[in-house]
Amino acid sequence: MKELAVISGKGGTGKTSLVASFAALGQPCVLADCDVDAADLHLVLGPRNVRRFPFAGGQRAQIRPGHCTACGKCEEVCRFDAVFGDGPGNGTVERTFRIDPILCEGCGVCAWFCNEQAIEFGPVVNGHWFISETRCGPMVHARLGVAAENSGKLVSTVRGNAARLAGERGIELVISDGPPGIGCPVIACITGADLVLAVSEPTLSGLHDLERVAALAHHFGIPLAVSVNKWDLNPEITTRIEAWARSQKFALAGRIRYDPGVTAAQIRGMAVVEHRREGCAADIRRVWEGLRALLEGKDAACIAKSAFSGA
Repeated sequence: MKELAVISGKGGTGKTSLVASFAALGQPCVLADCDVDAADLHLVLGPRNVRRFPFAGGQRAQIRPGHCTACGKCEEVCRFDAVFGDGPGNGTVERTFRIDPILCEGCGVCAWFCNEQAIEFGPVVNGHWFISETRCGPMVHARLGVAAENSGKLVSTVRGNAARLAGERGIELVISDGPPGIGCPVIACITGADLVLAVSEPTLSGLHDLERVAALAHHFGIPLAVSVNKWDLNPEITTRIEAWARSQKFALAGRIRYDPGVTAAQIRGMAVVEHRREGCAADIRRVWEGLRALLEGKDAACIAKSAFSGA
């Protein structure tokens, strides 16, 4: 089994649109939407949910009013100002303390210092993950709760179950739609992947973000390929990005032109390669062939040359 992770240094570079097209071209494959904070791959692939699972990504404290003596120790030690003295009475004291679940950061200090053992400290459900079926193959995706944390742990859950599904069904390819940036969710997405595709936009900030994700992939020893999306909006910067990638010995997967056809396809709930063959769809097909060859271990220089033919 091979795993391709598609990432970018920032949001809006077009990686989800590319993943949808790769899914159509590479089927059967298992899809993993690892952008759990703002998942949107389902908007194109229209998955049918088969199973839903709760995700407990952290712990929260909760005061049991019947045991609280209103000593105030929990309020004293809470550095997040999550404890309030306006809880219900219990027959012993007129007012007990309560913990605001939104302000609580789950550190557990209050439970540690409570002599009356009046504070429950346990796991909390802050999201769900799903196994779904799409026209391109099974898909594992998730929805993290508003302002919930531990998205890196949820990404690992999504990836792990995508790999398990691939093994059970004998599918040889997993494609992960990664989150933007270089933080914990991105690390959880790319660690152990066979190949990372970094999608850049032709701007100076795009080059800067590419340098950051490239450094991350290099740190974890993961092969990296680079593709510039909407390259024709700024050919000069595109050339600069590709020159930098060559200097770092990263594979060039190919250029993708700007094309309003992407929006037209999305309106219809389709990947652009399903909607048309010309324009950027032809570019994406060449990029996909290059990535597939890289996954099979062929020479990166030949990949780059074939991917750029006709660009």
